[in-house]
Amino acid sequence: MNTRLEGKIIVVGKNVDTDQIYPGRFLAVTDPKEIGSHCLWGVSEDIAANFPKGGIVVAGTNFGCGSSREHAPIALLNMGASAVVAESFARIFFRNSINLGLVPVTCRGISQKVRDGQTLTLDLEEGTVTVNETGETY
Repeated sequence: MNTRLEGKIIVVGKNVDTDQIYPGRFLAVTDPKEIGSHCLWGVSEDIAANFPKGGIVVAGTNFGCGSSREHAPIALLNMGASAVVAESFARIFFRNSINLGLVPVTCRGISQKVRDGQTLTLDLEEGTVTVNETGETY
């Protein structure tokens, strides 16, 4: 596994639940590309269409709360996300992400420090998150 990830970000709010990440009405979809195209529809239907390949989702607290559906990290991966950086995660979402190969990184206060379109570098070995435009490291 690559221990250094870099990507453009989108920032979502706090308490983003698994039904917002991957709405239940799409659970019958089996094509990975189509699954990714519906990712984060509960936040905005435009996110997946405009998400940069290898991008990083930044969130507030309690990201992935709600049901234990594995479709949520699968949708994020198939949307093109390389990681999710959040102030905190729901326990089951965090574990599902690890099991499915989506990198979850906890970083307190991050959602208040960044904005859409900035680039983050995650150094998983060092345990740091750096905002490339400002040089701030957390």
